[in-house]
Amino acid sequence: MKRLLVSVCLLAAFLTGCGKHESQAPAKAPPETTLLIGLIPEQNIFKQIERYEPLADYLSSKAEVRIKLKVLTYYGNVIDNFESLKLDGAFFGSFGYPLAKAKLGVEVLARPEDPDGTSTYHGVIIARKDSGIRTVRHMKGKRLALVARATTAGYLFPLIYMNRADVRDIDAYFSDVHFTGTHEGSIRDVLEKKAEVGAAKNTVFRRLAAEDPRIERELVILGKSADVPENGLALRKSLDDAVKRKISEALISMHDDPEGAKVLKAFGARRFIRTTDADYGPVLAYTRELGIDLATYRFSNE
Repeated sequence: MKRLLVSVCLLAAFLTGCGKHESQAPAKAPPETTLLIGLIPEQNIFKQIERYEPLADYLSSKAEVRIKLKVLTYYGNVIDNFESLKLDGAFFGSFGYPLAKAKLGVEVLARPEDPDGTSTYHGVIIARKDSGIRTVRHMKGKRLALVARATTAGYLFPLIYMNRADVRDIDAYFSDVHFTGTHEGSIRDVLEKKAEVGAAKNTVFRRLAAEDPRIERELVILGKSADVPENGLALRKSLDDAVKRKISEALISMHDDPEGAKVLKAFGARRFIRTTDADYGPVLAYTRELGIDLATYRFSNE
């Protein structure tokens, strides 16, 4: 009988939780704030999403906001459509940020630092090794592949490079000047003989060279720009200060968090560092040398 009573009690406990119920922690409410962040098209859209999505997910969790990404079709889009797309921020290039600052009043927070400790990049002028092109004089009548008018490496620097060699009108000097829309596109145009000369970021050149040995085997770098800041995250000025602070702190401290360090490794960075307007001095020096007024500059590729 005793065994029967014990069995019944155990069965009742199993079925009804005989004894005290443990209270379950309430489910965490989803964040109320959603931010739309624009990405400039350094590489094709799939590579951009693959690189930035884990970072967006991490920031969404740590800053308690929901971050959505929007890859823009060309560099000027991030400025042209900032308000129409209701973007809250973007990862701006080194020329895109001063333009957006002048036209939109955005505020830069941070930029990535590479595994080697650098947080800058430089533009490169490239040609095929078998083309015989080694100087600007050899480029006359050839085809030139640029990235976009809103880039340092893919437009400002090539203009400076040509101007310093007394070439003031690139459209007259080259048989064809076209915009590829991405740094990867300019590199591949030269590699695939769609252009004899191209301009791009050294970081994209290096990343592609690691994937495709032909790039270093068949292409030569003829010149490089001053070092300028890597793509930095800037947010609209009117965004709540508390939200901006949370995002900034999450970025700056993520290398100290094992989860954040894992995301950084996949992103290709060691950490994020604080960034200010003063870091864009070399870009602004280029704009002054070219006589560019940021407030009225036409950044469309047309």
